[in-house]
Amino acid sequence: MPPSHPHSHGPDPDAPPPSPEVLTRRRRAVWLMLLLLVPVGLATVVGLVVLWPGDEPTRAEQAAELYLPPGTTYPEGRVSVVEPIDCSLPGGGGVPAQPLTCANVVVEVLDGDGAGEFRELQLPAEVYAAGIEEGDVLVLTRDPAVEGEGQYAFFDYDRDVPIVALTVAFAVVVVAVARLRGLAALVGLAFAFTVMLQFLLPGLLGDSSPTMVSLVGSSAIMFVVLYLAHGFSARTTTALVGTLFGLALVAVLGAVAVSTARLTGLTSEETNTLNGFDPGIDFSGIVLAGVVVAGLGVLNDVTITQASAIWQLHEVDPGMTWRDLYRRGMVVGRDHIASTVYTIVFAYAGASLPLLTLFEVYAQPWDVVLTSSALAEEVIRTLVGSIALVLAVPVTTAAGAFFAKAAGTAAGTATERRVTALRARFAR
Repeated sequence: MPPSHPHSHGPDPDAPPPSPEVLTRRRRAVWLMLLLLVPVGLATVVGLVVLWPGDEPTRAEQAAELYLPPGTTYPEGRVSVVEPIDCSLPGGGGVPAQPLTCANVVVEVLDGDGAGEFRELQLPAEVYAAGIEEGDVLVLTRDPAVEGEGQYAFFDYDRDVPIVALTVAFAVVVVAVARLRGLAALVGLAFAFTVMLQFLLPGLLGDSSPTMVSLVGSSAIMFVVLYLAHGFSARTTTALVGTLFGLALVAVLGAVAVSTARLTGLTSEETNTLNGFDPGIDFSGIVLAGVVVAGLGVLNDVTITQASAIWQLHEVDPGMTWRDLYRRGMVVGRDHIASTVYTIVFAYAGASLPLLTLFEVYAQPWDVVLTSSALAEEVIRTLVGSIALVLAVPVTTAAGAFFAKAAGTAAGTATERRVTALRARFAR
């Protein structure tokens, strides 16, 4: 009977402690895998050193500094008066009139050079429609070069409280349920964001290859995150082998797909703004980097599950052949593939709902919509990530079975002989 799908991301806490022979096999497996991973790790470190961005601001950052008036600050202001006003758009030329309501508000500046001052601002219709009441706190912009009422303008809502509250709740729940492993995962997450902010994003804005920057940064993240969250073990090392294979596959397939599909990357307001700052940015490369980064979490999830399944099977029956380990592990892998592919597709669909809704409004053939530049990016990102995910499962399973058997050839010989003898006795 094939094993059920455990979706386990580590050893069973209720399982008995491993025997000395099992521990010996695990240690030998880790040394075997390190022969493969150490060169990759060294290449990652060298890549970080060579590609690490300098202290000088990039061309885009220099242009962005000129985009905003010098000395612009972002103080907060508390709303003290709200006065709705009619700002409807008149109809004409077959277009119906659009009734809209804007608002004049008086805000008290809470910080900065103008703290304590009261200023009047006009809020657009979409801001007023989202809800604005006395006592709300807004984020403003202040241009010190302008005198009078025009010195301040609305920038955004203040969202500190909900975001901080959710962040704290997330951290508390993760640590309360997963305990030390959850705390380690949060530390790994902080490391991942540090790499993205200090290395990946500046590298994409510079002159380095986006493919190399994304691969090196993603590899560094996976080396640290996997061992932090799951511990230094044969399972984790097996998962890392599969994850690095998946990342390399995503980079290769993504580069081919982006090139053949001629994805320019200039499909959003954000990328067009960046293009205005620095037309020399490789936006197709940024699309590829997005494909690589998007695959990190899902590859981690799948490879850890597969590695755990293989090593559990091997420890239950050390006499199981490589073929049997692979076959039974793939039973779990196929279940995981079937569920995770849905996860990838629906995650991208959810993130692209505004875009999909806009296409629903346009009266265009579905094949034209599907192959349009804006939607093609999401389609290719989804397909490339899914292909890498699916192929990472058999690779991780095969690697786990190989290392498990290779590690057990010496340390597990006595155990395998006893198992064989017991099987022969029961066969009589």
